[in-house]
Amino acid sequence: MSNSIDRDRLLGMHLPINRRDFLNGVALCLTASLPLTTLGRSSLASAQAQDLPGYYPPLLTGMRGSHPGSFEDAHALRDGKTWPAAGALEDYDLIIVGGGISGLAAAHFYRTQTSPRSRILILDNHDDFGGHAKRNEFHLDGQMHLMNGGTLEIDSPRPYGPIASGLLLALGIDVAALAKTTQHSTFYEQRGLQAGLFFDKKTFGADRLIVGKGTLPYRQLLASAPLSERAREQIIQIQEGQTDYLPGIASEEKKLRLSRISYEAFLRDLIKVEPSVLSFYHARTMGEWGVGTDAVSALDCWGFGLPGFQGMHLSKGSIARMGYTPAGYQDTGGSLRLHFPDGNATIARSLVRDLIPAALPGRGVENLITARVDYAKLDRPGNSVNLRLNSTAVRVQQESEQDPGAGVQVTYVRGGSSFTARARGAVLACYNCVIPYLCPEMPDSQKQALHSLVKAPLVYTTVALRNWQAFDRLKVRDVYAPSEYHTSLRLNPHVNIGAYRSNQSPDRPILLHMVRTPCKPGLTEHEQNRAGREELLSTTFESIERNIRDQLNRVLSGGGFDAATDITAITVNRWPHGYAPEYNPLFDAELPEAQRPHVVGRARFGRISIANSDAGGAAYTDSAIEQGYRAVTEILRST
Repeated sequence: MSNSIDRDRLLGMHLPINRRDFLNGVALCLTASLPLTTLGRSSLASAQAQDLPGYYPPLLTGMRGSHPGSFEDAHALRDGKTWPAAGALEDYDLIIVGGGISGLAAAHFYRTQTSPRSRILILDNHDDFGGHAKRNEFHLDGQMHLMNGGTLEIDSPRPYGPIASGLLLALGIDVAALAKTTQHSTFYEQRGLQAGLFFDKKTFGADRLIVGKGTLPYRQLLASAPLSERAREQIIQIQEGQTDYLPGIASEEKKLRLSRISYEAFLRDLIKVEPSVLSFYHARTMGEWGVGTDAVSALDCWGFGLPGFQGMHLSKGSIARMGYTPAGYQDTGGSLRLHFPDGNATIARSLVRDLIPAALPGRGVENLITARVDYAKLDRPGNSVNLRLNSTAVRVQQESEQDPGAGVQVTYVRGGSSFTARARGAVLACYNCVIPYLCPEMPDSQKQALHSLVKAPLVYTTVALRNWQAFDRLKVRDVYAPSEYHTSLRLNPHVNIGAYRSNQSPDRPILLHMVRTPCKPGLTEHEQNRAGREELLSTTFESIERNIRDQLNRVLSGGGFDAATDITAITVNRWPHGYAPEYNPLFDAELPEAQRPHVVGRARFGRISIANSDAGGAAYTDSAIEQGYRAVTEILRST
């Protein structure tokens, strides 16, 4: 016990820290110092919390993402609890369950296809809108610093289609133009900072940071790595070799075989690498798929650009027999890429400005970045669109299947009480796996398909640092740490847009982005997802904080980093239901598109339609937008 206490003191677990927090819905700017470990206890119990002065969730630190208070009613519904419908009904043209990008986009499309005066109610169980497109906002030494708490950027393995790209242009987001004027991707490189690798003592025998990934040849890069000579040579061969590991076989057949084995099996059984090499590569897939190399096909890893396939002469495109295109490879190329300082929260904020201008006045995406939302104006009697936060839908029911004039009733829980609203139709833009509990009358086959849409859990952690001198001394900007608690970390991307400016001096504060995916190697993808979700929900903020401090001390110690003095705030964006499920040839049945679970699950059910990226079978923003459009189109055809 004494040793653990001493260790915690060295890490700074006991030290006070300035922070902003909410208490019963009232914003408190605390000039007195409070322990960082209390930051996970934000409470927004008031049913009208968003109407109170100072309500501004982006400033909250501690446990965010699916924060305490956002999921308990949904879990109670899953476990059999019911709530009575309220007697007095609010009446709308459309009710949308889910205030993420898909739900907000659905509201936009409904108004453009009907009338700007259409009355819409949007319900969301979180204390902020945007879904996974979450904004983390810090004010450090008098300057605004932003980080994505969820969706990182506009990026897709396919070009944005006319629906998604048209919406962005309608919102004033010209991706091509903004990418040219706002992104400064070479800023750190110009200072000599490079990518790094971190080998940990427990797995590789020594804690060692290696800098120069992507710049140095691998033989030079790994010269001081704690690896055996054989492991070092195998990694060099994987990265730079030209061996065909399936010689004498046509490209189509090679791709079919690679779709049936994991990347780990490709390395272990075809290249025959030793265990330390498997450990080195295991986390390479986690940031993209939420699971390790044991649960992602070798073909998908080839499509995404992972090494080992250089000499195999694989042609681009789909496997003809399966109609399956590996991730990252489309004959037409991927989408344009654009990173806003708060990630795709800027898209969510643009949609809110479009739907409820009084809450976020102004024009143009440039001034949107530093604008402050007036949450009290999101839900007002005079609004045509009302966005109601801290509201968990628990029942969605058609009033009558026979009466064409009948509508849909939605019961939701807010502040411990249940309320009911009705509308001509409803769009469920929430996690698709919860829909069978909202609509138990659905056909069993549809409910089974929806239940199977298991999302990948993940954690996006934002750490506020007093400065980034340690990174500058070590000449490192981001680090891949395959066996650490967080498997990657990077300095905040350098972006200037409107009045928002990124700091240029390593003596000034900065935000650090860290990624964790709670995997359970050896299980199927969905089994790993379920186990990881249980882990996230049972892990305390204090435990995560301790891991953060310990990891940063060990990775950056050579640059003089001290977690006890250099960390000023931590926000843990916990997403037990993270990435939308995608087709995985290792575990999913080979089915025609029309029979795949996300397609069967999203079938219109009377005057209820289903959106969310889950319904598109793709964990990308363009999918969320397109599914919002499809759902609205179905609703308008049915009412």
